[in-house]
Amino acid sequence: MAIDMNKIKARQEALNNRGGNKDTFWRPQDGEQTIRIVPTPDGDPFKDYWFHYNLDAPAFLSPKKNFGEDDPLDSFVSKLFNEKTEDSIKQAKNLMARQRFFAPVLVRGEESKGIRIWGFGKLAYQQLLELVLNPEYGDITDVDEGTDLIIRYGKMSGKQFPETTITPRRRTSPLCDEMTGGAERCRELLDNIPQIENLFERKTPEEVGQMLEEWLGTVSTETFSSGKETEKYSTEKSDEV
Repeated sequence: MAIDMNKIKARQEALNNRGGNKDTFWRPQDGEQTIRIVPTPDGDPFKDYWFHYNLDAPAFLSPKKNFGEDDPLDSFVSKLFNEKTEDSIKQAKNLMARQRFFAPVLVRGEESKGIRIWGFGKLAYQQLLELVLNPEYGDITDVDEGTDLIIRYGKMSGKQFPETTITPRRRTSPLCDEMTGGAERCRELLDNIPQIENLFERKTPEEVGQMLEEWLGTVSTETFSSGKETEKYSTEKSDEV
């Protein structure tokens, strides 16, 4: 039987998308944009994962928080908190796992790019849950009578970080009208929702331990309460894995 080139191309695309192809993700730009959260087969468009940042490497999934595995970095963070010094607590907060939320969205005006994944923080997540649970709006993801959301993003006067506000449209609308291809286009879009769980590389506890070892080799001993503590953490990593 001849090789199916379409299947091989699909595998290549899936491989390239691991770790987050930039075209798979959407993030709001300063100003106002309109999106639609789309329905998913499991009935829950929201997914959440815990990530580690600030280890001089791309953010990665926490083995402990996501999968219940041993996590050398989580153990290291606990030790820093237990030191109870100003520097160690500050560093622990920088390295501790943080929760991030995701949902599949169709961006109005960019429908040709297909459904993408929007990653957002806890405050935006709380706004979205309130909308979903508000009986006045019904199912905001409904293909025929759902609700578009106006996303306003930017740094407010006097604020240190940008903020996101979410406002539902006053009227319901179809996910795909005739201008965007109608029912046939909707089927195509919903059949190609990116699988969020496949977008992030999962690291083993051993890999995380190695990353931590390498990072510890680059930081100054002045970062922590004492050089002895930094050396102790470095030499105990194999016991934590």
